[in-house]
Amino acid sequence: MKILIINGVNMNMLGVREPDKYGTMTLKDLEKDLYAFSFHAGIDIETFQSNFEGKIVEKIHAAKDNFDGIVINAGAYTHTSIAIADALSAAGLPAVEVHMTNIYKREEFRHKSYIAPVCTGQISGFGAESYKLGIQALADYLNKLKG
Repeated sequence: MKILIINGVNMNMLGVREPDKYGTMTLKDLEKDLYAFSFHAGIDIETFQSNFEGKIVEKIHAAKDNFDGIVINAGAYTHTSIAIADALSAAGLPAVEVHMTNIYKREEFRHKSYIAPVCTGQISGFGAESYKLGIQALADYLNKLKG
C-alpha cells in the first residue's frame, strides 16, 4: 500500500510559524516521524510540500497511477482552492484531509473546507498525530475496499 502525504502552503514554516498553535516540530521532523510510523505499520509513504497551488495540483494528478490514496494538509488552500478540490476529484483516489489545529475552533473563514467534500474523511485538532490518524484511517479504508 502506497500513500502520498501532501503538505501545502506555509507548512514548510512548521517550528517557526505560530509555535503556540503548531508546536516546535519542523516539517523535516514531522516527515521523519511519519516515515517511522508508516514503516512500523507496513505502509509505504512519500511526502511532498509546496507553497504553489499548481504544483500541488500536478502532484495529485501524478498520484492517480502511482498511489493508493492521499493524506493532505493543504494549509490555507483548504479554504480557498477549488483547483485542489477538482484535482482530488479527478484523481479518484481516496483522500483524508488533515489539520494540526481544530479548524472549527479558529477564525470563521477557516470553518469552510473546499476539499472536504471530495475526501473520504477529515481529521483535525490533534497536532502531528492528525497525520498518523489520517494515515491509519486511510490504510484501514483501503484494506476494507480490497475485501
